Amino acid sequence: MLPNGSPLGPVLRIVRGRVRPVAAWGAADRIAAMIRTTTSALAYLLSSLVAGVVGLAWSLASTLAVSLLSITQLGGPAFLGATWVTRRLADLERHRAGWVLGAAIAAPYLPSEGGTVRQRVRAVAVQPATWRDLAWLVAVFPLGLAGGIAAIVVTVVDFAAVVAPAWAWAVPNPHAPFPMRPLMTTVPGPFGLTVLGVLLLPVTAWFLRTAGRAQARAARGLLAPGTHRQLVEEAARLARTRRRVVDAQAAELRRIERDLHDGAQARIVAAGMTLALAARKLRTGAAAASDVDLARRQLDDALTELRRLVRGIHPPILTDRGLHAAVAALAGDSPLAVEIRGDPADRYPPAVESAAYFVIAEGLANAGKHAEARTCVVTLARRAGTVTVTLTDDGQGGADRAGSGLDGLRRRVEALDGRLTITSPPGGPTVLSAELPH
Repeated sequence: MLPNGSPLGPVLRIVRGRVRPVAAWGAADRIAAMIRTTTSALAYLLSSLVAGVVGLAWSLASTLAVSLLSITQLGGPAFLGATWVTRRLADLERHRAGWVLGAAIAAPYLPSEGGTVRQRVRAVAVQPATWRDLAWLVAVFPLGLAGGIAAIVVTVVDFAAVVAPAWAWAVPNPHAPFPMRPLMTTVPGPFGLTVLGVLLLPVTAWFLRTAGRAQARAARGLLAPGTHRQLVEEAARLARTRRRVVDAQAAELRRIERDLHDGAQARIVAAGMTLALAARKLRTGAAAASDVDLARRQLDDALTELRRLVRGIHPPILTDRGLHAAVAALAGDSPLAVEIRGDPADRYPPAVESAAYFVIAEGLANAGKHAEARTCVVTLARRAGTVTVTLTDDGQGGADRAGSGLDGLRRRVEALDGRLTITSPPGGPTVLSAELPH
């Protein structure tokens, strides 16, 4: 047992009643990791022998069958069936490559369901992944043959050298040719081979790992999602973002119309009616000063309402003095103790400043209204062509990521090709971060 103040305490661990240095555990972990990766690479290279034969046989058979049936009505179904099997074999190859790469390769296929057989055939045939799968099933035969045979030879030779005393004693051969005769018939010879085999174990492990990684990376080059899928996904994402931006614009216009109708317009109509009543009183000689004062107050309220509406659309301070000053004005009106970090003189593009302002405004409102926070830190930073806005409060957390307010912010940020992330575990803190390219 070590005393609490012992300087050896931080560098020792007690496991199963024994005190062992942490450095020894680090070396043991590295050796165990090397054994795991080497074993995985060896399994991958050996299984590639079988995978290569199966892949080549299936590629030749399916190509021949589809080619012969292509002139008949069975050509389309045969192509779809052969492609289905090819994709299952390619998925198995992606999983096998994950033994060496650490994670299975993602599937690159695009959905092609529905429609007629001709339409499905066209949808499958235009995908580059269909033909890259077939190319890999053909290429895995020579690659697997070379890598598997090399792995077998290197492993067997090294293992045979390590156990040389055992097999030299079990299978003596006094007539072995030179230089094997002294290694086989003398006492130091087999033990010398054992020492050599042990010394070559790291080299053998390095060779197996290198060969396995090389073949797995070749598999990733053909079987991983390519540019075609990335472009299709990007186009789909942009289409979704465009629809959400259009919806957000329509909702914003409806909000402005509602605020005008229920707020400033109603107050102006009321002021007009009050002035009409005052004019009628003046024609009859009655006192109308109180009505004029009431109309003036109603017009003042309408002007205040219009100014609030303008600030909700785009606050003038944002254009005149920049994002930092606009956030400082928000902080002054917020019930929270807000700390602002960033360069007050830094200016950003107008669209970025507007999106960042509304992210901060919504974040401060949510922190004070729902999270019961007392303090909030707002950080404005510019790095590598991106403006990052981060709000961190000390509230109770548990923010609803699918709520209408946060969803509206997400649409506003995505309209600029940005990204909004929310971390709000129960008990807090809540971290709202928006990355806006500029």
